[in-house]
Amino acid sequence: MSEALLLSVIQKLDINYRENETNNEMERVMKEMREIMDIVRDKKLEEGRILNFLVSDLVDMADDALDLFISQHKSYGRMSKSIYSWMGEIKKQMLKLGDDGAEMRSSETVEDDKYVVGLDEDVEFLIRKRIIGGAGKSVLIKGMCGIGKTTLAREIYNHPTVVEHFERRAWVSNSTHFTIKELLIKLIQQLEDPQNLHTSSVLENMDNRSLRDMLSQHLRGKRYLIVLDDVPKQMRLKSFLEALPDQYNGSRLLLTSHTTQVDIKVYDANVYYKMKPLDSKKSWQLFMRTINHGNKLTGDHKFPMSLEYMGKQMLRKCDGLPLAIKEVGKHLVEKKLSGGSEWEQLLESVDFGSTLKLLEPFYHKLDPKLESCFLCMAFFKENTTLRAEKLIQIWVTGGAVEDSEDGCGRNLEDLVNESFIDVNDKGTKYHMNVVLHMLSIQKAQEKLGFEMLRNNGNNRPSESRCHHRVVICSRDKFNYSTDQDKHLVSLFFHGGGYMDTRPSYWKNFEQLKILDLEDFGLKILPDTIGTLMELRYLGLRNNYLKDLPQSLGCLEKLEVLDIAQNFMVEIPNIIWEMWSLSHLYMSDVISRKPLKIVGIWFMKTLTYVSVDNWTYDLSDLKFGCLKKLGIEELDGNSDVSKLFASLAELYSLKHLILRGYRFRSMPCLDELRILENVRTLKLDGLLTRLPTSFPPNIESLTLVNSCLDEDPMPLLAEKVGSLKYLKLRNAYTGQQMVMLDDSFPELEVMCIEELWNLRNLQGGKKTMLLLKKLEIHDCPYLDTLPEEIVKKYWFEDLKMVATKSIASKLRNSDLISKIETVNINPMS
Repeated sequence: MSEALLLSVIQKLDINYRENETNNEMERVMKEMREIMDIVRDKKLEEGRILNFLVSDLVDMADDALDLFISQHKSYGRMSKSIYSWMGEIKKQMLKLGDDGAEMRSSETVEDDKYVVGLDEDVEFLIRKRIIGGAGKSVLIKGMCGIGKTTLAREIYNHPTVVEHFERRAWVSNSTHFTIKELLIKLIQQLEDPQNLHTSSVLENMDNRSLRDMLSQHLRGKRYLIVLDDVPKQMRLKSFLEALPDQYNGSRLLLTSHTTQVDIKVYDANVYYKMKPLDSKKSWQLFMRTINHGNKLTGDHKFPMSLEYMGKQMLRKCDGLPLAIKEVGKHLVEKKLSGGSEWEQLLESVDFGSTLKLLEPFYHKLDPKLESCFLCMAFFKENTTLRAEKLIQIWVTGGAVEDSEDGCGRNLEDLVNESFIDVNDKGTKYHMNVVLHMLSIQKAQEKLGFEMLRNNGNNRPSESRCHHRVVICSRDKFNYSTDQDKHLVSLFFHGGGYMDTRPSYWKNFEQLKILDLEDFGLKILPDTIGTLMELRYLGLRNNYLKDLPQSLGCLEKLEVLDIAQNFMVEIPNIIWEMWSLSHLYMSDVISRKPLKIVGIWFMKTLTYVSVDNWTYDLSDLKFGCLKKLGIEELDGNSDVSKLFASLAELYSLKHLILRGYRFRSMPCLDELRILENVRTLKLDGLLTRLPTSFPPNIESLTLVNSCLDEDPMPLLAEKVGSLKYLKLRNAYTGQQMVMLDDSFPELEVMCIEELWNLRNLQGGKKTMLLLKKLEIHDCPYLDTLPEEIVKKYWFEDLKMVATKSIASKLRNSDLISKIETVNINPMS
């Protein structure tokens, strides 16, 4: 029957396709349907429950595709892409089926409701402002696997206030083969009147359209709460959402997922709530509750509170992930009961193997194009913050992705959406959970030919071919072998900066593309570095280098050179003639000659170059590649008119940083307006006053160490009112800052730091209408916030570091009671 049904659908699509003009998207849908038909035939699948569900979803989607095709709806391309994606997922599920069309189904949810800690505030907020209060129809709880999404949803679902408020409630969890038909059947079974229950067989024999009608009848006129737990992003929910009636009567759809790319936008511009790891205090509470559960530990077996500090240090490896904390606690109890080892020994030898195994389904959900990006996170130190530029350059240079840098930017965004990494508000710094970092190391060792060596004499390179290596150095003698070096593609050094190697060591890397020594404390770069003929990335940031060898000029394929934060390092003139160099990062360098124009023709990033070394005749670079530029050592003697005229010739320039010369005031910057292509601007240095004009298309502005006497807000609101991001650090010395009505209508993020004298921050009723996040750090006299801003419905996030008394006052204030995420900490 399934084969016949699929064949009739394909024929129906084909007839309508031929009667109308050609459409590529429709052709893709038909091709996918035919491939699925071949799978059914080749595997000789018999009629089975799961196959029935999958085919029902296919028929439903084919009808949707046909309707879109006939109507030529303006959103056809986007919606057919959604159809095509879910069809691909159904095809993969069919390939997993046995010859009988059936397979055991099991939930991938790994969260455990037995131990709940630290969710009271989340539950209270979501119920008050999203589930019972608020205007939205749907809420998405988002976060990485094991962070407690299901636990939080369960606490809300069973909360007495929620039980009383909703007339109908239903909960459906994801399974290995999760289909719209299965979803509809499970909901109907929970919502039906007990006296009129349909049998499972009756429901399974109905098509999706009839099931939607039945579900709609059960819900009509009722206020309901439906929870969909662990929703896969490929699942096309449109047809299910059409079955939900009375969308504006206070009914709610609550979903949990590791991704924000769930298909519910057709139903509602949803609100998503991002779950965060537990802090150290809550982590300890959960750990103690886990090991004390059931009172299995008695007498001398109990965890001694004298080891609390050691226990908390161990928990740092869990990085606030509830799943890891519970697993560690349970395994410690099992080992204590079975082996009788001392608690100190147990804490020193904690094994995260079971936790990583539980996280594997999360890893297997990754799109193939993102898997290599995730595996490359193993190269970096755990619990470190990474620059977006560096991540992308490592991915591209090391061949982790066959994509452009712009494409890798989308990969970064996707990893954030999939909850594999976190990002700061400006989208420039990224961080990975420590436990996920362990998983990336494990998988990189399995799939990338990756190894970690500790330079303590206890291990040596593996006998198998290694392509990527991290060397963790100590003060001991550096042991190394040259036999396994010729296959290395990337080499990263972490640790203390002591590297006792002969110059000949660097001649062994015949295929090395990436060499990263950032934060290593390196004092001398050997001249033999020039023998690394395949090198494309050289990271030397934040070391103690005083000069660079002339042999760098031999690195003809070098694309990225990062020597920033090496104070007063002398660079060889040969750098300006390296045609392959695309990204050059410097600061406070000594350069004997100004840069040569031929050297920056293909550059995309150049930070920083002294204004005295800048070449002003750039007429030949109008169509060059330079996107990001940093100019430093600006003072009152700098000819900024000439500088800005030359910068205006750079049509690709989008990001500009201007840095003053130490404690001297920067020159007048009123001519910034001629830089029409600049989108982000950072001014770092003393300003006697703000510029009277700015680039007309600017979206992001950062003022650092400006030390202005006059309130900058009125002029900024007038001149750059279209900003989306504004940061002020040590930028104003006054006591009051006023934001007038209608100012900054598009601003989404505002950060103020080190405004040491600020006592009053005022805002009008229509100030910053779209502001979502406000960060305040080290403003010790600011003890209140503008009510007109923080009480907006859509204001999401407040982060603040203040004195202990002010932090305590604001935490207890009704002013912040409706903000989704509040993080107020005392100054150290």
